[in-house]
Amino acid sequence: MRQYTHLLLGGLIASSILLSGCSSSPTGRQQMLLFSENDMSQMGAQSFEQLKQQEKISTDAKKQRYVQCVTDAITAKVGPLQGFDKWEVVVFDSDQVNAFALPGGKIGVYTGLLKVATNQDQLATVIGHEIGHVLAQHSNERLSRSQLADAGLQITGAAISGSQYSGAAMAGLGLGVQYGILMPYGRAQESESDIIGLQLMAEAGFDPNQSVSLWQNMAKASGGNQPPELLSTHPSHDTRIDDLKEGIASLPAYNQAKPNCDAI
Repeated sequence: MRQYTHLLLGGLIASSILLSGCSSSPTGRQQMLLFSENDMSQMGAQSFEQLKQQEKISTDAKKQRYVQCVTDAITAKVGPLQGFDKWEVVVFDSDQVNAFALPGGKIGVYTGLLKVATNQDQLATVIGHEIGHVLAQHSNERLSRSQLADAGLQITGAAISGSQYSGAAMAGLGLGVQYGILMPYGRAQESESDIIGLQLMAEAGFDPNQSVSLWQNMAKASGGNQPPELLSTHPSHDTRIDDLKEGIASLPAYNQAKPNCDAI
């Protein structure tokens, strides 16, 4: 009887958390969010500081100005968010074809990406996509799921600053590292960020059609080494391109002047 009561109470507590954390993403998808925006901003800022210490920061001022220009054009359409009022952009000197955006307004772009994203519109595709993860609170969603799974539905205060959560935090922020708990963002979140990113880049004056060219370049750069879609957390390149084409067709007409970041 005692064990049954314990399980019943645990189920009721878990249900109340799920209900209290229920939210909707910008596209209307249901989410479970257990952490506050301030908590997420703090976590993002702390992780970003760690990365700046661990990774080599580019000293190429021209590349920094270029990435900053593209980012500024997109973030101008986002406006201030809770927990921060300015986006910080850092270019990392690495061959990684990668970029990320963290809660708290932190954006990292690796110089290897600039060899694949060959113009400002293609770079805007990636930056808009990464900012989409922040706007849709995907890190919060992933960490919330991890919190319940890792704790076995035991409610312990959901502290996020202790060392026991550091690995899950980095993975939950979508930094591309597997800590035995989470892989990088899943297919639903990636597809959602693609759509949000398209809207952001088009509204900022960039050419959304270049998103297709970007992912064609990504497919070439991967050398055909992407695993089958069913076995991957990301959509396949072909699926992604088809979804982007569909999203582009449904975009409204924007009258925003085209940025000129390529000339910087």
